[in-house]
Amino acid sequence: MNDLYAGPMDSTLLALLALGLGVAIGAGIAAMIVAAMRARTAAEQQASSELPDGLTDVLAAMDDAACAVDPSGLVTAASTAAARFGIGVGATLENPELRQLVRSVREGGSQTSTLRLTRGGRNLDPRLVAARASRIGPRLSLLIIRDVTEQERLEQMRTDFVANTSHELKTPVGAVSLLAEAIESAAEDPAQVRAFATRIQAEAGRLGQLTGRIMSLSRLQSSDGLGAFGPVAIDEVIATSVEGHAVQAASAGVELTRGGDRGAWVQGDVQILIEAVGNLIANAIVYSPRGSRVGVGVRVGDGVVEISVSDQGIGIDEADRDRIFERFYRADEARSRRTGGTGLGLSIVKHATQRHGGEVRLWSRPGRGSTFTMRLPQIAAPDVDDDGVKRKKPPKDKSKKKRQARKAARLAASPATTTDPIRTDTGELV
Repeated sequence: MNDLYAGPMDSTLLALLALGLGVAIGAGIAAMIVAAMRARTAAEQQASSELPDGLTDVLAAMDDAACAVDPSGLVTAASTAAARFGIGVGATLENPELRQLVRSVREGGSQTSTLRLTRGGRNLDPRLVAARASRIGPRLSLLIIRDVTEQERLEQMRTDFVANTSHELKTPVGAVSLLAEAIESAAEDPAQVRAFATRIQAEAGRLGQLTGRIMSLSRLQSSDGLGAFGPVAIDEVIATSVEGHAVQAASAGVELTRGGDRGAWVQGDVQILIEAVGNLIANAIVYSPRGSRVGVGVRVGDGVVEISVSDQGIGIDEADRDRIFERFYRADEARSRRTGGTGLGLSIVKHATQRHGGEVRLWSRPGRGSTFTMRLPQIAAPDVDDDGVKRKKPPKDKSKKKRQARKAARLAASPATTTDPIRTDTGELV
């Protein structure tokens, strides 16, 4: 009886054991298949150079030079700006420093390096760049190149400006200090005291002029240093500038003349333009021999107003023409020292003209003179509409009329004269 029941039970147990063993074997095989598939996927990903989603769009929107690079240095994607450094899709990074930077981030993280690169594969125009490499995939690195040449130049200009300003200020300050000591020593000699006092006044004037020009230049170079522009009559600018330098011209024995077109208008700041033209006139007088002429001419054409200041002076050597508008640069150092020049006048002219949307041109020949020309965008006279209909003029200001009459009287009494246009196409004074 027991044997009868044992047979079916043994069969059931064996079936259960076989089923369990089959399940275990199947699970093991399935696990092995899954593990193999995962390993295969990981290997494919490791060997793939496929770009991450959205990277191409990001690169297209970047202003900096940027590219995705594989371990061999092959560029797989790049921004438009990367072409400035000769980097293009399908090409290999040629610069060894950039390739070394990319290799340094294979294990992860990011690296930054500052180096100089040539643009467009040329050996000219080296640019200072900040390059940063980061890993963005198993086989890809992102390289971003930011051009910091302009920042370096501005920083160098700032450093030079501070150094030059300090040097220039030391001269008049030291002179005033020494002259004050000399006055104290010569207290019993009235003639010596008066002589030293006169020299102190001259040095104080030079110090004030230098300080004022430094402030003017700083205001021109600042982003918010200028007020609102308005219509400016060039006739007023020329008349005021010529009048302000009539005494200087008479003392130097130089004839100051005015000619050219009348009635021109520009958009700008009248005081800044008067200072710029005045600087050109003052320079022309200083570098002109006694008995010569300095001419101020205006020419209007093609929507441009040209204000030219010409002299018959010593001229400027070709080697100095590229640097003549630099701050504190003097083509004739000894002459500038004698005349009290600051070396800032032409730099102010350049920046003032550029802030008014124009440019400065120079014509010069050693021994024959120089011509500086400010070219400014012309505007219509403020009392005329675009259709040529005259606007109603405001009531006349009697006090202003009197001031203008007095100014005209002073101009008539000054050595400045009015002539025909005085500038030729070559820039010579005729």
